[in-house]
Parts: sequence; structure tokens; C-alpha cells
Amino acid sequence: MDVKTQNKFRKLLLEEKQRILNNSKQALKSEISLSPDDLPDETDLAASEINQNLVFKLRDRERQLLSKIDEALGRMDEGTFGTCEDCEEPIEPRRLEARPVSTLCIACKEKQEHREKIYA
Repeated sequence: MDVKTQNKFRKLLLEEKQRILNNSKQALKSEISLSPDDLPDETDLAASEINQNLVFKLRDRERQLLSKIDEALGRMDEGTFGTCEDCEEPIEPRRLEARPVSTLCIACKEKQEHREKIYA
């Protein structure tokens, strides 16, 4: 992959990382801790717990994406960004534009998903 294209993807990854970090900071600032005493009844308490679980799941997904972004940036530094981990062929630029953290080309990703369906 040429330097210009790699720099384009580096910029995309860094912007996405910054967006996630900014959203996390904003969420932390706006969160209000509720104690059970603040909620009038069990229904409100249950709804609050459901909302908290959803927030935790979203944060976990963001944490995983941040990790994948850091790994992609590391692959750039190593010179392996844009190369499929399985077949070692270049990952199609359209795939990287859609998902810059991709480690597999489309063909290898389809094979992986097929194996997961069979053995799941």
C-alpha cells in the first residue's frame, strides 16, 4: 500500500478513535447516578437497570473498537496494514474504506463466518 493511501486510512482511524473518546467523555459528564431511593417504584428501578446494562454493552463495544483501531495503527507501523492475515493478499481498498480495522479480505472473512456457522 502506498504512503498516501496509508495516511488516508491512518487519518480515518485517528478521527474515529477521537470520536469514540469524545463520546465517552461526554457520556461520563452527563451520567447521573441514581440510588434505589431516587426511584419511586420497582418498575423505575428495573428500567434504570436495563438502561445501565445497555450503556455498559455500548461502552464495551466502543472499548473493543478502540482496541481494534490501536491494532490497525500498529499494523501500519509494522507495514502489514491492508494485508489479509490468512492469505497474505492485499485487502481490497473498498473493504478498508468501509471497515479500516479489517484484518481479513472478503474471501477469507466469508470462509471464517462459514466455519463459525458450522461449528457454532
